[in-house]
Amino acid sequence: MTKKINLFTNLKSDFASGLVVFLVALPLCLGIAMASGAPLFSGIISGVIGGIIVGYLSKSHISVSGPAAGLTAIVLTAITDLGAFDIFLTAVFIAGLIQLGLGFIKAGTISNYFPTNVIEGMLAGIGIIIIMKQLPHAFGYDSDFEGDQSFMQMDGSNTFSALFGIFNYVQLGSIIITIISLIILIAWDKVPFLKKLKLIPGALIAVVIGVVLNEIFTLTGSSLAIAKEHLVSLPVPTTFEEFKQIIVTPNFSGITNPKVWVVGLTIAIVASIETLLCIEASDRMDVQKRYTDTNVELKAQGIGNIISSLLGGLPMTSVVVRSSANNNAGAKSKMSAIIHGLLLLVSVVTIPLLLNKIPLATLAAILLLVGYKLAKPSTFKHFWEKGKYQFIPFIATLLAVVFTDLLKGVALGIVISIIFILRGNLKRAYYFRKEEYADGDVIHIDLAQEVSFLNKAAIKLTLNHIPENSKVIINAQDTVYIAHDILDLIHEFKTIKAKDDNIKVKLKGFKKAYQLENSEETANKVTFEHYYDAAKRKTIKKEITIEEFHD
Repeated sequence: MTKKINLFTNLKSDFASGLVVFLVALPLCLGIAMASGAPLFSGIISGVIGGIIVGYLSKSHISVSGPAAGLTAIVLTAITDLGAFDIFLTAVFIAGLIQLGLGFIKAGTISNYFPTNVIEGMLAGIGIIIIMKQLPHAFGYDSDFEGDQSFMQMDGSNTFSALFGIFNYVQLGSIIITIISLIILIAWDKVPFLKKLKLIPGALIAVVIGVVLNEIFTLTGSSLAIAKEHLVSLPVPTTFEEFKQIIVTPNFSGITNPKVWVVGLTIAIVASIETLLCIEASDRMDVQKRYTDTNVELKAQGIGNIISSLLGGLPMTSVVVRSSANNNAGAKSKMSAIIHGLLLLVSVVTIPLLLNKIPLATLAAILLLVGYKLAKPSTFKHFWEKGKYQFIPFIATLLAVVFTDLLKGVALGIVISIIFILRGNLKRAYYFRKEEYADGDVIHIDLAQEVSFLNKAAIKLTLNHIPENSKVIINAQDTVYIAHDILDLIHEFKTIKAKDDNIKVKLKGFKKAYQLENSEETANKVTFEHYYDAAKRKTIKKEITIEEFHD
């Protein structure tokens, strides 16, 4: 029986962490909407739905959903191709339905096959991206939109050229505010009496100090004053008509357009994979090591995208940046994600003018610490010490995430991990040794517990290189499963090559690995040739406990 969780049990810490996530999410929602070529409020709507609706329905304790940087290129292209934002919303509605269906068919279980070193590599890669992307904002150079994670930028430059561009656009006021904000944030984590003030997060103090300092710079006419383009830029409706225009509903006349369905399917697949990756990463970050039902998560995301589309919002996923900020701020339950959504909703309606005074430099300081905690040197040391089979997929994933994107990086890491698994499997399929006796060398080949078709090439190579006039013992005493391909290979070696090259072969411990149909074939001792012939005739029914039989 599932234990019911009281969302208000950890309200003090969850409110503080929800406030931090709200501060991080606000510019990200706006930046991603701007980069997607969508109305700015569509990003806020997606953030609100992701926080309140998905936050409530999800079983994840620290994951936070909202508009994702990984979907910006898809959204921008789709809006252009479909010709109207309201038709695009129909595609988002379809994507939500598909995700809901994926949840019901339990497609979320694929997340169990993401290797840990790949997930950690993804997190470290995102941490490095956050640091590189936020450094320009910290120096007052805001050429790139908030939330961008792509190496190549929309203006043709890249992450490195943007870093070098800092030196041409240094804004001293932004640097001062960034440094002060970092000091406040670090002190809030390190100084004992400040750590006790759990209800007041350091991020909020940093934001307040940043706003106050910039107001002082502005009122005194100082050159340190941060210009409007380097502050949060939330649209402010001045009339009721402008406010009504915020809500855009889907144009369902486009539902017969095949392009709409292609876009919907594309968004559903990409958003689902990114969500599953983020959920797996969130569970890794969770200090209480709680696990999330990924099938329920897909259903929650599907419902979230359906509602978001009906209100004019962007498609959403579970997002690593917000989730890691939530975890770092001390979130205990999913109530923090819900609170962040409520704060987004209330603040954009009631105090947009005040929010527009927040310097991007302060938010950059918050995200720089988030990035550092994702890509700590201790993580690199940990995987280095685990050996090359753990470190290489980790570092390959990290580099690919930084220089391409999240999905390509994870795909590369998984491919490398599979190659290493296959390579290790090939090596461990058998153990080869040679012993000297008075009458000549005896070659021992000891088979592993499981010998599959993947081991065929390695065993074939070994058998082909056995010299003439040798004595060979092939030992299967510890073997539980042998693929028919391998039996075929050994049979051919024994009956053809061994006779031609005068090789004496002894099969030791080969076993009756399958129950044969004919009752006479179930005797305790069965010849290898009999077993082989039965396999060739496909009279094998099912695997049973193994008993030895000798040549």
